[in-house]
Amino acid sequence: MDKPILILGTGTTGRTALNIFKSNEVLVFAFLEEGFKSAYEIDEIPVMGNLEEEDVLKEIGKSAEVFIAADENSVRGKLTQLIKEDKKVMPVNAIHGSAIIADSAELGYGNLLDAGLVIGAGCKIGSGTILNANVTVGAETVIEDMAQLGYGANIGASVTIEEEVFIGSGVTIVSGVKIGKGARIGAGSVVVENVAKGDTLFGNPAKKVG
Repeated sequence: MDKPILILGTGTTGRTALNIFKSNEVLVFAFLEEGFKSAYEIDEIPVMGNLEEEDVLKEIGKSAEVFIAADENSVRGKLTQLIKEDKKVMPVNAIHGSAIIADSAELGYGNLLDAGLVIGAGCKIGSGTILNANVTVGAETVIEDMAQLGYGANIGASVTIEEEVFIGSGVTIVSGVKIGKGARIGAGSVVVENVAKGDTLFGNPAKKVG
């Protein structure tokens, strides 16, 4: 990347993104955070204001790129839309150097792809997704916008994960399953059948809860 990065969000996703950019020798010049009160630093990078800090945001697309690191899927989606509409730019991807991505896989923008990730042949990854460390995604799987997969999740082949789905750490999803929009899968669960929109599942085999 030719321009330094501004990271929107200082939570777990923001710090993970910073680590990825540093490992790739990409300069991060600042963070913005929700509820900013006073200046401080994260790993020697300044936190310069809130998410509406126009003096900093005006640099996006001119002298800086942006990565949106809101931990909540819906918030990340709203910020992405605002940046697209107001700044006419797409957030950059944060891809760890150890991630293995098949040449035939398709990636959108603004994704976080962490260390040890494996994405198989023919996969389609949307935009604004968070695929944490050691996630495995089987061939021809589709992951739609703003989905989030926890550490060590194992996704089978030809799975469909719709928008804003949250999948916890260590989850296994067997091949061919469809996970509906906004569904949540608890950590360590094994999903063996389709999941309806908005449902929350937990267990082995995973069952609807709540």
